[in-house]
Amino acid sequence: MDLRRLVRGRVEWPRLETVARELVDRYDRDSLTIRFLEADNWLSTPMVVNDEWFVKVISRQNSLVHALFTTGRNLGAFSSGTEGFFQHFGTPFEMAEHELVATKRLREIGLNAPAPVEAFEIDGLGILVLEYLPNFHTLDSAPHDEVVSLAPDLFAALCQMHENGLAHGDLRAENVLVRDDGIYFIDATNVNEAGMHDARSYDLACGLAALEPLIGAKQAVSAAVESYDPDDLLAAVDFLDFVNIRPDHDFDAAALKGQIETRAS
Repeated sequence: MDLRRLVRGRVEWPRLETVARELVDRYDRDSLTIRFLEADNWLSTPMVVNDEWFVKVISRQNSLVHALFTTGRNLGAFSSGTEGFFQHFGTPFEMAEHELVATKRLREIGLNAPAPVEAFEIDGLGILVLEYLPNFHTLDSAPHDEVVSLAPDLFAALCQMHENGLAHGDLRAENVLVRDDGIYFIDATNVNEAGMHDARSYDLACGLAALEPLIGAKQAVSAAVESYDPDDLLAAVDFLDFVNIRPDHDFDAAALKGQIETRAS
């Protein structure tokens, strides 16, 4: 068993059967076809139901892991010279409900995200139900030329979030889905409003960190400056070292800093 599965834990089969029966009742189906996903996810057991819905089953262990992650990320923010801006939710249902609301807000401002269906609680589990998006690939699996063409769109969408008072909070290449009609955002996390300014700089740092391994520092920064001012990029520099120590980012921070300083001079 790999570390991610060990930390995520395993929801007992009888509890998963309870979830399945609840979905049958809620959506008036005689039966369901369920595919469990080995997704890059520490915080839920994800599954596809009837190729119609993407369902996250969030356990108490997932909630505890989220609390640890939140503490670590806030400590990292402190190390960058800012107050922590990540928020933790106390129960699995609250985690599911937040992601539902975050997804709704992304769609309300005109960005692509899976259609939210509902969040509910059963047997101590938080259940998030979203539209299942077929025929996609993640940004980190896209061909180089496609990433180059999509990079300005990524920063334009991120800027649109920020101009509407939102922040993603967990932007990684695997959280950006690519379809024929554009890019879609998933797995938005929560930041508190008091820390929104710093959260935006953190988002921008994460966007640069996600793109640098795929297209290089020069092209990543060139794409970012189509939507952000040099001062915004310089503010993001403060978070690059923090982002670089996260296990889900692997990029050349020095190269990005060099390109940002060149652009800003």
